[in-house]
Amino acid sequence: ILKIKACFPDSIIGLIPDTDKATVLFIKHQFDKFKIDIQRLSQGVAQDNLNKEKLSKIAFNYPTIQEQEKIATFLTAIDAKIEQLNQKKALLEQYKKGAMQQLFSQEIRFKEKDGKDYPIWEEKKLGDVLDYKQPTKYLVSSTEYSDKFDIPVLTAGKTFLLGYTNETENVFTENLPVIIFDDFTTATQFVDFPFKAKSSAMKILVPRKGENVKFIYEAMQLIKFEVGGHGRHWISQHSTFPISLPCPQEQTKIANFLSAIDAKIELVNTQIERTQQFRKGLLQQMFV
Repeated sequence: ILKIKACFPDSIIGLIPDTDKATVLFIKHQFDKFKIDIQRLSQGVAQDNLNKEKLSKIAFNYPTIQEQEKIATFLTAIDAKIEQLNQKKALLEQYKKGAMQQLFSQEIRFKEKDGKDYPIWEEKKLGDVLDYKQPTKYLVSSTEYSDKFDIPVLTAGKTFLLGYTNETENVFTENLPVIIFDDFTTATQFVDFPFKAKSSAMKILVPRKGENVKFIYEAMQLIKFEVGGHGRHWISQHSTFPISLPCPQEQTKIANFLSAIDAKIELVNTQIERTQQFRKGLLQQMFV
């Protein structure tokens, strides 16, 4: 089906379809389906490598040109939908970032129901508004995770959800929501559901009475701190960082406002994941 040319020196292989048998978009979507098989073909002893001979071994089933065009058009429309959702998510994240800068710089202030200003903000240290718990009691014993289990195992890093465990003893359930803090990297996550922990290099940060943990979490995202070395950072440094705090009522209004944006972002993210799964399912059914 394909006439193959290689562009050198970048080792880029150009795939040109025989237009009497296949369309470019249809072949492109075929490659999306067979990515894993193509990656296996590229595995070499020293360096991944694809060439004309290896690519020529890939067998494709293909319908008439007319059906190819209909399939390609349909899948391209789904790709466009995914791109639109990704753009919407990026815009919401950008909006939240701008709102946070204005709210935490006090450029924008909430007011009481009668229109009066809330009291001026006070400066405190993070350690004055957050207590910490060691995760030792809540550590998971086995890393044999499964989606069939119910208890999430968390890390404070970008991965966040490592998997699910069936260990039901010593699950962290009290004082929710909380902030989990990686003592080495200073990464943070906001958690409002029961969980088990994976790493002992984590602090579970709990708000002191009257403080809004969501507000504090969002304020912590604006702290600029360059991590150096592998020391523990909460007690030695982070707990001493200053934070400006409004009264509890204004804290709650700010936290609720940002949570509403988070909910919109999560909704769009769910739509993206579902659309991607829908596309994946179509590829499985169309290109068998």
